[in-house]
Amino acid sequence: MMNLTATIRKPDARKYFAQYLGGKMIGVGLLCVTMWAVVWYFGTQAGASMLHAPALNADDIVNPLNTAWVCITAFLVFFMQAGFMMLEGGFARTREVSNVMMECIVDTALCGVLFYAFGFAFMFGVGNPWIGHQYFFLQNIPATYGTTGIGFLAFFLFQFAFADTASTIVSGAMVGRTDFRGDLVYSIFVSGFIYPIFGHWIWGPDGILGTGKFPGMGNLPMRDFAGSTVVHTVGGVLAITGAIALGPRLGRKFKRDGGGLPPGHNMTLAALGAVILWFGWYGFNPGSTLSAMDFEGIGRVATNTTLAACTGALVAVAWIYARTKKWDVGISINGLLAGLVAVTAPCYWVSPTGALVIGAVAGAVVILAVDVTEWVRVDDPCGAFAVHGAAGIWGTLSIGLFATGSYGNAAGFGAHGLFYGGGWEQLKVQFIGSLFVTLAALVVGLALMFGVKALGILRISEEGEINGLDITEHGAPAYHNEPAYEGYSAIPSAKTRPRIVIPDERGVLVE
Repeated sequence: MMNLTATIRKPDARKYFAQYLGGKMIGVGLLCVTMWAVVWYFGTQAGASMLHAPALNADDIVNPLNTAWVCITAFLVFFMQAGFMMLEGGFARTREVSNVMMECIVDTALCGVLFYAFGFAFMFGVGNPWIGHQYFFLQNIPATYGTTGIGFLAFFLFQFAFADTASTIVSGAMVGRTDFRGDLVYSIFVSGFIYPIFGHWIWGPDGILGTGKFPGMGNLPMRDFAGSTVVHTVGGVLAITGAIALGPRLGRKFKRDGGGLPPGHNMTLAALGAVILWFGWYGFNPGSTLSAMDFEGIGRVATNTTLAACTGALVAVAWIYARTKKWDVGISINGLLAGLVAVTAPCYWVSPTGALVIGAVAGAVVILAVDVTEWVRVDDPCGAFAVHGAAGIWGTLSIGLFATGSYGNAAGFGAHGLFYGGGWEQLKVQFIGSLFVTLAALVVGLALMFGVKALGILRISEEGEINGLDITEHGAPAYHNEPAYEGYSAIPSAKTRPRIVIPDERGVLVE
């Protein structure tokens, strides 16, 4: 008490106490004024109208979530380009790895510009059953695409990533001997015209196959959930037309001639690329639900995607082991990819058990398709047709066999296959649609590739192929310790020209 009295007698202490107490009182006063203002505001007409504003509609919450979901899965699909670069680079020879990298980068850049200019319009614009003609250069676009509730440009980005995938598939069969000028020309046609127009037939708002108006379909739509036909069959068939027009790589001996498919130069790179593609497929297939709220569908699609890849790899490895008594890395890669490709079309409509079977059959299909291409002497270094073309056709047909009839019916896009009591109708429709797209891609692809060949820019010169596309076309090897480039300098000259080497039947570079 005596200390308190002594403190109060000090002028500085009394001044501090007065300031402290005054501040407290001002704060309490401001709090009271704020409370009164809030009560007064919400008692007025303006305040009352806020309290009685209508509740948020479901779409106000769902659409942003769905748009974010589509953007995220678009990023996953785009990341598949890294997988393709590693996969194709690993299966290639050392002297053409830079060419693979450059081809994938430029194809992506071209595809983006072309899809913006007219590819998206051809594919997803309202038009007629054969082609769209709306949204050129992304002009006059609405806030969302159609009735999806997805932000329009998010949907565009997602579909661009798909278009880029189809374009990259084509190059897989043409590795090691394609003139880069020819690659640019055919890529323009694939990304800008062929893929979008063919895609419109199935995915367009009024596509002739997607509406079931094609002869023989009886108005029953062809189903292709995420692109076994639209992306993979089209890409795979175009790839083999390019390989046919190019002819085999120099020194390539086929199995019937005592040779075989040369091994890739880096299986580590190829295997990592395959796993990256597998990861990206979780955007490819689940993202095609276009709805983050379809939690049951997303889980089923992701599970089916996983299981098909697993059985595809296991069957392919076991099949080749029975032949060669070797556990082959390359076939494990193409087996899992074939399973992924096959399940891409049916992933929404089949059960996990159905996905296991679909992937297992795809593992066998990819080997048989490689055997066929080898027998007819078509040089496909990465197995692009076997993985994407043949497995894509099988996956499309599998809907007519394994669709359970339990999914998508309420939304009007269900499917019912033969093995689950659905009869032959869906299988017939899938067969007609797949056959039509395959034949159309074959005819158009042969015309395109032989047309580019007639211009003299499809295949690199013999000397350029022997020296390697990396130095011939791009001026630098991927590996500076590559034996074929000893004596190489940044500016090649007669003195620094690389040694001439050719591959033997095993793909090994020798003088």
